[in-house]
Amino acid sequence: MASDTPAILVTGAAGFIGAALAEALMARGQPVIGIDNLNDYYQVSLKRARLGRLAERFGNLFTFEQLDFSDMAALDRTLGAREFASIVHLGAQAGVRYSLENPQAYVQSNLAGHVNMLELARARGVAHMVYASSSSVYGGNAKLPFVVEDRTDHPVSLYAATKRADELMSETYAHLFRIPLTGLRFFTVYGPWGRPDMAMWKFTDRILSGRPIEVYNHGEMHRDFTYIDDIVAGVIACLDRPPADDGAAKPGGSVKPHALYNIGNNRSEHLMRLIAVLEDACGRKAELEMLPMQPGDVPATYADITAIARDTGYAPTTPIEVGVPRFVTWFRDYHGLGRGV
Repeated sequence: MASDTPAILVTGAAGFIGAALAEALMARGQPVIGIDNLNDYYQVSLKRARLGRLAERFGNLFTFEQLDFSDMAALDRTLGAREFASIVHLGAQAGVRYSLENPQAYVQSNLAGHVNMLELARARGVAHMVYASSSSVYGGNAKLPFVVEDRTDHPVSLYAATKRADELMSETYAHLFRIPLTGLRFFTVYGPWGRPDMAMWKFTDRILSGRPIEVYNHGEMHRDFTYIDDIVAGVIACLDRPPADDGAAKPGGSVKPHALYNIGNNRSEHLMRLIAVLEDACGRKAELEMLPMQPGDVPATYADITAIARDTGYAPTTPIEVGVPRFVTWFRDYHGLGRGV
């Protein structure tokens, strides 16, 4: 490891996007300090497998600490002697439907935890903190595609409300303390090493095992499915370009160092089209169980990526016809399933 290369602190490093981002950063020679509390929202074995890959491939470029960033004392104690130049804060309690069952987990991780990371960024004087928001902040917005300037004051789930609160708290810290911050509204990320609670994993698992898949709103759903490699490329492009600040020299300046971007595939796919692509990749038909809309869900998402493309050059390249077969291949390999299964 080059001693003059500053480390990046990545929260949620055992998670889907966090592990993929850490891998990409280290592949370009960037040391990564990863933190994660390894909670059991989904199987911890998958999280440990992601971490194992990182440690095996990158050796001393990767440092991992198991801790809960909603515990400020633990953050200070563990990171006190660690040096890092920037933060990518991806850790959070994820899931729209689970927020109906366990709201306290979202308050602790997504609200208290986000404030702790802002305080850490403030205390360390970091060059930039990129943090995860979500397309869910748009609520039941019927205007498509979603534009960053659209209203976001009618969330339809607690998860969405916590993510919007994170954006507002970040705006305050950027204004008061001139901390460069970038919030990324992710749109339905999928790909190898993905999350078992998401539709792509659930559908693949059930199709390959011959069980029915649950299709909400009777299939009348649209999602902007975004492949993990495109997401990671966008996160790094943002990380390398902190937002401008004219307020440091000019108090009350009009430009605060806080940017918000949609990061998606810029294509909204009908759910039944996704299922057809999955059927082709799995080599078998799906048995469908048509169900009504779930509480807290929305019928459609679609990212307008004009702003992030203009400011960073972000340009997703992976349609579902390419990304879905890659995921299915990984899924079979990870679970030791033969091609005929």
